[in-house]
Amino acid sequence: MSKKPLPKYMQLKQEIMGWIHAAKIMPNERMPTEHEIADQFGMSRQTVRQTLGELEQEGWLYRVQGSGTYVAPAPKPKREIQTIGVLTTYISDYIFPSIVRGVESVLRSRGYRMLLSSTDNDKARERESLQMLLTHPLAGIIIEPTKSAEGNPNLDFYLSLEYRSIPFLMINERYMEMDCPCIKMDDEAGGFTAVEHLIKLGHRRIAGFFKMDDLQGVNRMKGFIRAHHEWKVPLLPHAVIHYTTEEKKTKPYAAALSMLRQEEEERPTAFVCYNDELAVQLIGAIREAGLNVPGDVSVVGYDDSTLATAMEVKLTTLTHPKLDLGIQAAETLIDMVEDKPSDTADRSKIWKPELIVRESTRPV
Repeated sequence: MSKKPLPKYMQLKQEIMGWIHAAKIMPNERMPTEHEIADQFGMSRQTVRQTLGELEQEGWLYRVQGSGTYVAPAPKPKREIQTIGVLTTYISDYIFPSIVRGVESVLRSRGYRMLLSSTDNDKARERESLQMLLTHPLAGIIIEPTKSAEGNPNLDFYLSLEYRSIPFLMINERYMEMDCPCIKMDDEAGGFTAVEHLIKLGHRRIAGFFKMDDLQGVNRMKGFIRAHHEWKVPLLPHAVIHYTTEEKKTKPYAAALSMLRQEEEERPTAFVCYNDELAVQLIGAIREAGLNVPGDVSVVGYDDSTLATAMEVKLTTLTHPKLDLGIQAAETLIDMVEDKPSDTADRSKIWKPELIVRESTRPV
């Protein structure tokens, strides 16, 4: 079912709010006239007047009799409100509830409220969420980048945060052009550790599956390749499968089935997976091919999620400090808001993942 389009005055309101947040019109700068805006967007003067009136009531604009309408100075966070924005790719899926719980526990204990939004891993929705968050008097924002390996089309909003002196940090990864604190994993080390574990068990035909629209997947793949080089194990030409968020339910599964249907001396003896969620899917592909884990194929996941121990075969995986990451992010941001000193120059923290060996891997 298609979405019902927004009323014209709401479309115009979002556009003008975008100008303000991106600093295309500066505080105390005069807005275009009603007539100019009506001509630009092909709307009636009445629609424009309604939009400007709402923005004036909400404190974003002010009128000067006989002169025009102006952009109001950026609203400052009121100390008594103490609201922290949290923007994640997902809210209820996979490891994200644990991260959010960690953030919320610290905010509540330190007297802050949380305003939560998600992007569903979509760049356009990230923009909408940032625009929504910026309509509130926030003390700071915790952000998980959306498809961090595909650039940052919403850079103007992040620069607006800096311009308005709103502290922010990023979790799990950071857009490459942003110089803000980041709380994340050493994902390259994780990919390396997974392969090293399998090589030590005697595996020489190892396939890797990595989601490439975020930098976590890119770095896990780097570690996968580096481990082969350092251990001088030849990397099978078609052993690295990369996919996007939109392909995650189809492409890796199909590629795994294709590999597993090769002759025994050619098929992989082990899979390294982008995360536990994918590992569970590929264990299904192994069973569909008439093989078993770990007898025919060893499998390593990533994140040590609840999925790792929910199956009949418990999953060997890499740790991800989900709850602790949320706690660390919240504590770091509050220290930034309250201008407290830090032990590190840029306040960032990188965790090195640990391997948890369970039942899904064994020697060749």
